[in-house]
Amino acid sequence: MRNVVMISARIPLLFLACMALVAGCAESRKLMPTPSLYADETAPLFGDLAPELTSTQVELIYVTDRAPETDEEGNLHYGFNRSKSLAVGTTVVDLGQNATWEELVAASIALRRFGEFELRMVSTTELARLPPTPMPVQVIDGQAVDHPDAVAAHEASIAHLRAEVVRRLALTPRKDVFLYVHGYHNTFADAAFALAELWHFFGREGLPIVYTWPAGYPGFFGYTYDRESSEFTVFHLKQVIKWLSEQPEIENIHLIAHSRGTDVALSAFRELVIWARGAGASARERLKVANLVIAAPDLDLQVISQRIGAERLVLEVDQATLYSSPNDRAIGIAETLFASPRGRLGTLDISELTKDESARMEANAARVTVVNFEGESTGYGHDYFRTNPAVSSDLVLMLRYGFKPGEAGRPLEHVGLNFWRVPPGYPAGAKIE
Repeated sequence: MRNVVMISARIPLLFLACMALVAGCAESRKLMPTPSLYADETAPLFGDLAPELTSTQVELIYVTDRAPETDEEGNLHYGFNRSKSLAVGTTVVDLGQNATWEELVAASIALRRFGEFELRMVSTTELARLPPTPMPVQVIDGQAVDHPDAVAAHEASIAHLRAEVVRRLALTPRKDVFLYVHGYHNTFADAAFALAELWHFFGREGLPIVYTWPAGYPGFFGYTYDRESSEFTVFHLKQVIKWLSEQPEIENIHLIAHSRGTDVALSAFRELVIWARGAGASARERLKVANLVIAAPDLDLQVISQRIGAERLVLEVDQATLYSSPNDRAIGIAETLFASPRGRLGTLDISELTKDESARMEANAARVTVVNFEGESTGYGHDYFRTNPAVSSDLVLMLRYGFKPGEAGRPLEHVGLNFWRVPPGYPAGAKIE
C-alpha cells in the first residue's frame, strides 16, 4: 500500500514535469538571432557562393525513420510514428518568406532586425526508401544471409543518396558534412528549421544533412515514447554514419546532436567505434568524424561515464565538445524525473567532478572541451546553442573556422582543466584572419 501511495503522490509532479519539457523543447519558427560575431563584423558571413546557394530557401538532405504520412491535400509529411525502413529525400526550408536574398543577408548580420523572418517548410520529397530492418534473410549452406532482393533494393536506394550527396558537394569547395540529430519532442519541421538556420550561419559551406527520428509523441507519455524512439533509431543512424564515411568525396563529418539526440548520436558512434576497432582499423580514419558536438545533453552523468568514457570514444575524434548550462531548466526537470545521483551531463560544472573524473578530464584535455554557458536563454533555456548569439558564435568559430578554445579567434574564458566559459560580450576581441 505504501508503494501505491508514493507512486500516486508523484504522478502530478511527473505530469507537470513532462508538460514543462514539452514546452521547453518546442522549436521557434522564427530565424534564430544573429550570432554576435557577424553583428560585430568580426567575420564575414558569406564567401563566394554558388548561385544555387544564394536564395532565402535552403535545401537539406534528410534521412528519417519516421513513418510517412499524407495530409488532406495528399502532401507528404512525417509524424512521430516509427518506420522499420529509412527514407532518404530532400526538404526545402524558406528562411525569409516574402523576403529577397539581399534582405535576408542584411538581417543575418543585424543585431536588431526590422521585421520578423518566418521559417516555412516549402517542400519535402522522398527520393528513396531502404528495405526494412532487420533485412529478410535466406539460408544458404546452413548460413543465414541477407536476401539478394533486399540487398539489391538497398543498393538502389543508396545510389539515390549518393547521387544527391555528390550533386550537393559539387556546389561547395568544402567537402564536409554537417550531420544534425535533434532532441526530444521535435517534429520533422523543427529539426529541418534548426539545421537550415545553423548551416546558413555556417556561411552555407559544406553539406547539411538532417537525421530526424520518431519524436514528438503528444501528451503525458510524450517523454517516455520519445525516449524509447531514441533507442529504436540507433541502428539506423549507425547505418547512415557508416555509409557517409565510405564516400570518397566526403572529407570530414561533423556530428552535431542536441538534447535527447545526444544519446542517439553517442550510442551509434560508440557501436561504430567498437566495430572499427574489432576490424583492426582506426575509427577516426574509418568514420571521418572530426567534430563531435553534444549540446545540452539529456544524459545521466554516471551512465555516460560508463558507456562512453570507459570506451574512450574521444580518442576517435579530433575534438569532442560539450555545451552545458546551469540554467537549463529542461535538464533540471529530467534530473528530477530520473533522480540522477550525480546529475545530468547538460548541467556539468567543473566543481562537481570527483578526483578521478578530474584526472580523466586532464588526460583528455587535448580532445575534449566543456563549454559552460551561464547566461539566460529563451523558454526553458534548453536551445541556447542556437538562440543565444554568444553560444551560436562559438559554434561557428569551432565548426566553420576550426578554432580551439583559448585561441585568438575563439577567446573563451578558461575555468580550469578543459572547462571553458562563455564570457559576457563574447566573442569580443576575436581575431579571424
